[in-house]
Amino acid sequence: MCVIFFYANSQPNANGYKLILASNRDEFFARDTQTAAKWTNADHVYGGIDLEPGREGGTWLAIGSAHGIFKVGALLNLTGEPKPRNAVGRGMIVADYVRQSDVEHNIINYNQSLLADCTKYSAFNFVSIEIGDVSQPAQIKLLSNVPPTLMPFEQGQCYGFGNSLPDSPFEKVRHGQQQFEQIVSEHGHSDVATLSAELLQLLKNKHKFWPDAELKRRAPSWGEGLSALNVHIPEHGYGSRTHSLILVDANNKLHFIEETMAGLDPSGEWERTHIEKQFENI
Repeated sequence: MCVIFFYANSQPNANGYKLILASNRDEFFARDTQTAAKWTNADHVYGGIDLEPGREGGTWLAIGSAHGIFKVGALLNLTGEPKPRNAVGRGMIVADYVRQSDVEHNIINYNQSLLADCTKYSAFNFVSIEIGDVSQPAQIKLLSNVPPTLMPFEQGQCYGFGNSLPDSPFEKVRHGQQQFEQIVSEHGHSDVATLSAELLQLLKNKHKFWPDAELKRRAPSWGEGLSALNVHIPEHGYGSRTHSLILVDANNKLHFIEETMAGLDPSGEWERTHIEKQFENI
């Protein structure tokens, strides 16, 4: 389970942001993971990396920048869907998208290619964002593979997606998106410290938005435990183990802020990472 909220606009005001993104990664606490960093095999990419045996090198959220264009990819599981036999690992979907900068891997061609061959994976939502020349609007797409669907979205609006299809969001996603919109409206021109504090507070919300008919249908056994933005199911060693923010200001400066569990206890130590990088301007 994961959740993501974002606002993308290639033409912000001088003190605004081209990208404001907040995401929780919900996963088993014991799953081996590398915290957000510059990738050793692609030094223009930043994000965490899955180290789970058999899934090494994949990621759930990353950003890459090359030739004056930056791309963000995020992967969310679609809960409660049957798993195809011999399903292929999904983590490389994001990694391949953000790592490559050729025409084949631009947001349009990559999504079209993925759409044609997406049923070999377990159920997912793939969020992709591409922002380049200020004369062109940000491109935003959501690809779901159950059923195979590719949907475009317009820049300049706030969006929220989780582990269900976009036309049937969980209550926590619906409420979270409303809160995210309020944060963007009130603090979308604030400094990084102020904006990031507001976004992290949103991601750490432990209120359970329950009952939730769609979540109960998809996860009848775990539904109530998964109904908060900040998930914590201690009996299964599972929950929101990483809070991630990606901010890109009007001058193409990246702030990748991550708070992630240092051990197996969410009430214990957390590590904070703040990556700053000046992206190339066109």
